[in-house]
Amino acid sequence: MSLSVSLTAIPGIPDIRNGDDLAAIIGDRLDAADLGLRHGDVLCVAQKIFSKAEGCIIPLDTVTPSEEALRYAEELNKDPRKVEVVLRESTRVVRSFRRPDQNEGTMICEHRLGFISANAAVDESNFGEESAVMVLPPDPDASCAALREALKARFGAEIGVVMTDTFGRPWRLGQVNVAIGLSKVPATIREQGNTDAWGRPLQVTEPALADEIAAASGLVVRKDGKTPAVLLRGLDWTPAESRGADILRKKQEDMFR
Repeated sequence: MSLSVSLTAIPGIPDIRNGDDLAAIIGDRLDAADLGLRHGDVLCVAQKIFSKAEGCIIPLDTVTPSEEALRYAEELNKDPRKVEVVLRESTRVVRSFRRPDQNEGTMICEHRLGFISANAAVDESNFGEESAVMVLPPDPDASCAALREALKARFGAEIGVVMTDTFGRPWRLGQVNVAIGLSKVPATIREQGNTDAWGRPLQVTEPALADEIAAASGLVVRKDGKTPAVLLRGLDWTPAESRGADILRKKQEDMFR
């Protein structure tokens, strides 16, 4: 069991552009910081740099709003082109609202990947382009796997990779990093059938390991710090075949649907 875990924001990662080799860039910065990679390390990488490298930036002048987008835009005082991108990224709109004190309303959507989030995770901040929006990579798990394999080949270490994004939480203020893509890191750890410190059987305990790792990475990342990758070292974990979708609650268990 781990009694000590270190979190290190990897310094010096440059602004990422379409087509950049993330494994080469991150690997070079790990070497420059004399960090390298060891067996059991976990690398947490922000979704934004995957999206930049994979060209997931949509210029708004290429977007033609649908009638549905125009309707939501009028209700929420939003740019109809942005709304159109949100709708394209979504399987359904769970709820939309605009409070009297808000200039612009919010759409709570089920993303095509299954996550429930504000505006289907469509973003327009922290990527250095005007009149454009950023969407999630088409396959976050595949992106994580490709990065892990390239870094494994370079450093000879069995590691895990977590792609993170920032989500709000129902009934709680603020935002935290969560896992939206995984390679080898278990989504959860099933404790059912084990016992607690007093010998009582655990029946429902299932720590959300991937989300705990993602949230911890946020402690050393700053929005203005350009530190989109964090090295987590010292964690006791067992590699497993995993997907970001493994952490989603089954629809038949959703009491609020």
